[in-house]
Amino acid sequence: MEKFINLNDIKKQKILDAALQEFAEYGYQQASTNRMVKKAGIGKGMLFYYFKSKKELYEYLIEYSLDIVVNEYLKQVDTGETDFIERLKQAAQVKMKAQLENKQVFNFLGSFVLAKEVEMPLHLQKKYAELNTLAAALMYEGIDKSLIRKELDADKAFQLIRWSIEGYQKELLQRLEGRKISAIDFGPYWQEFYGYLDILKNSFYLEREDLP
Repeated sequence: MEKFINLNDIKKQKILDAALQEFAEYGYQQASTNRMVKKAGIGKGMLFYYFKSKKELYEYLIEYSLDIVVNEYLKQVDTGETDFIERLKQAAQVKMKAQLENKQVFNFLGSFVLAKEVEMPLHLQKKYAELNTLAAALMYEGIDKSLIRKELDADKAFQLIRWSIEGYQKELLQRLEGRKISAIDFGPYWQEFYGYLDILKNSFYLEREDLP
């Protein structure tokens, strides 16, 4: 997949970030390679030296972004944890770090998934399907449903828990917008997060003495 032969990492990242930002902001049809090269500080000839067309660049960014999500987020989560809240707690921490370090990637993928302006080639369709399968396994495979209170619908309880955690994570990302990740002390944020998790456990889980 490597396209940028003989190009230093800093310049390569500038090109990728400029292209990811442009597509995320304007979509595929309205995205301008002129704006991309201006943001990246390169000549247009350099961009088209590595990519024959805007479509080729777009497809490269899809694959690049999917690889980051899989390798830096999904594969880092321990699916051996059978407690749903504990698994999501770990997943939220991994995802938070991945999103803060790869903001342009996650913005691009969000716009790509919503817009669906370009039909993906078969190899990317397969890769995207594999990501969704892995994500579903990450959320629900091997979860111990016996921890949920008996009078509740376990699947609906899981969804409410998941929405609560994802909502907190979205709000926290907005609060941390623009800050350098290395300068953030996550301790207070995670303590706040754990407080919400305790409330969720008290709301949906069996009492300790009733656990199987």
